Amino acid sequence: MRHRKAGKKLGRTSSHRAAMARNMAVSLIEHERIVTTVPKAKNVKPFVEKLVTLSKQATMHNRRQVFAQVRSKAATTKLFTVLGPRFQARKGGYCRVLKLAKNRLGDNGERAILEFVERTPKEAPAAE
Repeated sequence: MRHRKAGKKLGRTSSHRAAMARNMAVSLIEHERIVTTVPKAKNVKPFVEKLVTLSKQATMHNRRQVFAQVRSKAATTKLFTVLGPRFQARKGGYCRVLKLAKNRLGDNGERAILEFVERTPKEAPAAE
């Protein structure tokens, strides 16, 4: 019985899970959209949402807490300069998981898109 055993193991050791969550969070923050499997996306979503909540208040303490979790200067800077102000009015639910129709070729795993609810608009091509 697995009573009171919270969290999915995803077939990895605890250190591998932590590293995977950190790497996926950095990729999501930098690219604002990643394609992964459904269980991984559901595992990373709360991790990223807690980071965005911390980044809404740009204090040195919050910045250090985020950097301790993410360990990436570029991701921390983007969180506090771009994503934190963008989600200032929103109380939660910064990410969404969209399931894709086609499964992965190698192992038929369900794929999903993990993205932020509000995206940065792409720059329009310069008209000449």
